[in-house]
Amino acid sequence: MTIFSKIIHGEIPCYKIAEDEHYFAFLDIRPLHAGHTLVIPKKETDYIFDLEDEELKGLIVFAKRVAIAIKKAIPCERIGIAVIGLEVPHTHIHLSPINSIHDLDFRNAKEISKEQMQEIADKIKANFE
Repeated sequence: MTIFSKIIHGEIPCYKIAEDEHYFAFLDIRPLHAGHTLVIPKKETDYIFDLEDEELKGLIVFAKRVAIAIKKAIPCERIGIAVIGLEVPHTHIHLSPINSIHDLDFRNAKEISKEQMQEIADKIKANFE
């Protein structure tokens, strides 16, 4: 069982943004920027392109809804998207507020206080439709 499955099952706490029957979104604990969110399928699949077509479509559409909520909650030019897939063997999409191409440099992850993380999560959740 991956760390993300443990998060989904409530075994590890997270700053949950949204979930439905198949997908789950929560704040990254080492964010590039405030609002950096991970979107995952609940079904454990290591590589994004191993997902069935309908699962991949559903993941992208769910991620779009999360991105819209982030953009409404966090002032930024765009919501950047990245799929790296090497850190955790469970498909995940990174969504991060960006203002330039350099804002997706993963070497620049930040530490954000628990209070700020909760505030950010609440702000994004309030904009999720």
